[in-house]
Amino acid sequence: MTPAFLGRGVVLLLDPAVPAAAAFTGPRVLSFLTKGEMGWHRDRGPGGLTPGFAHEARRGNSLPDTGPAARLPPTVPQPRESAASDGGGAAGRAGTARFLARYNTWGFVATRAAQGKIQGMPYGNCLLLSDGPVNNSTGIPFFYVTPKDNTVADLLKNPVASLTLPEADGNFCRKNVIDPEDPRCARLTLTGQMVTVPPEEVEFAKQAMFSRHPVVRKWPRSYEWFFMKMNIEHIWLQSWYGEVSAIAVEEYLKAVPSKG
Repeated sequence: MTPAFLGRGVVLLLDPAVPAAAAFTGPRVLSFLTKGEMGWHRDRGPGGLTPGFAHEARRGNSLPDTGPAARLPPTVPQPRESAASDGGGAAGRAGTARFLARYNTWGFVATRAAQGKIQGMPYGNCLLLSDGPVNNSTGIPFFYVTPKDNTVADLLKNPVASLTLPEADGNFCRKNVIDPEDPRCARLTLTGQMVTVPPEEVEFAKQAMFSRHPVVRKWPRSYEWFFMKMNIEHIWLQSWYGEVSAIAVEEYLKAVPSKG
């Protein structure tokens, strides 16, 4: 058998005696392996559906009704459910995005450099963040920053920025020995305007940052710390191979962070 990936955890097993183009439409498409352990098997003969076929194939057992025994190569990536699994549909993806915004304690902020030899070029930096106090997730990232930071200096001249929040900050990827760059280790990107928190929101911003990062209270006051937040305009989530999902801001803000 020759495995061919169709996307989203679907593997098509082809009979090598049939040209690939014909195999997709002809009678000798032998089986599909679908995401998860249940799976199903379709033999285009009288065998019909055989539940649990994918499970047996992953264990390396011979495939029924397909001639010589076939085994999946060990290099075939096995689907894993992310700790921030989207659960399917727009609501599930929004919940996943809120999960990442809630449980990440830092993020990668990309700006357009406003000074020095790299003026006009992309510039990236990691910043601490919080989307609200411990029991009040808002989905809006807040920051405690100093104008002496190059990133903040850039934002004061051009507030447009992107914020990337990786699932690698949690335990799922380490527990399942998944590289942080593997698309199954989800990542969220928020793009919008970084603005100074208005006076009426400063107390909330303090609670948000200080409850999640108590150490920042001790940072030297001479650095003129102040609060910023991102007014989100666009949201993208990647949680599987090759797929980047756009999420409406309205759906994101009303979603509940998923627990996976």
